[in-house]
Amino acid sequence: MNKLFRVISCLLHIESYIKQIDTLSCKLDMLLSKVDLGDELYNTFNTARSSNNYQSVYAEREPLVTVCIATYNRSDLLLKRSLNSVLSQDYKNLEIIVVGDACTDETEALVSKINDSRVIFINLPERGHYPEDPLRRWMVAGTTPVNYALGLARGHFITHLDDDDEYASDRITKLVNFTLMTKADLVWHPFWSQTSYNKWRLNTAYQFKYGNVTTSSIFYHNWFRQISWDINAHKYLEPGDWNRLRKLIYLDAHVVRYPEPLLKHY
Repeated sequence: MNKLFRVISCLLHIESYIKQIDTLSCKLDMLLSKVDLGDELYNTFNTARSSNNYQSVYAEREPLVTVCIATYNRSDLLLKRSLNSVLSQDYKNLEIIVVGDACTDETEALVSKINDSRVIFINLPERGHYPEDPLRRWMVAGTTPVNYALGLARGHFITHLDDDDEYASDRITKLVNFTLMTKADLVWHPFWSQTSYNKWRLNTAYQFKYGNVTTSSIFYHNWFRQISWDINAHKYLEPGDWNRLRKLIYLDAHVVRYPEPLLKHY
């Protein structure tokens, strides 16, 4: 019995330490975001959010949704998995912006054969200047094309998809309805993540924090176009998507979790 009490006591101490680490991590995120964005953008956002122009998107009966896809030399996955899952959505009022990171394969030729006026493809003439270190490179790869896509986005709401991921066919319909109902600035949702054993693990994403969100599991108001991916996020040893999303927390954005998994993240 004493051994059991010791084990329980140890577990409680570990839980307490984890909570302290989470608290410190949140405080560090807020501090870094304040340094990155400053007070002016914080005030600008909170003023904009109460404006009629900002709120008007929630009154749209069928808002335009922009889907941004950055890609590099993965034409087969792009067309058969990622882009196909967008074109198969039951929600039709879409703008689909695919930007190549200076692709050298047949991506441009294959995308040009898609007979759908909603699809816009641009292949950048020069690839982004990413770090040489493989880990740091992974953290920010795709920053240049995704920022270019954001600059073109006209949608009332914006979402993203990696070129090897795929949406559930009703994802955008569900997120549009949910966002209009909750008037969230950003919605995130659970997703299925492929493991190294080629099996699937459900990320329940109960909290909006690092490890619980990914590029393809968010849906947000078009105001946030002006907060771009930072190609220097690797200097914080952060993936570019989380580097950007923690800044929304600092701005006090209203983020709401949609409960269903709507994505396969490969």
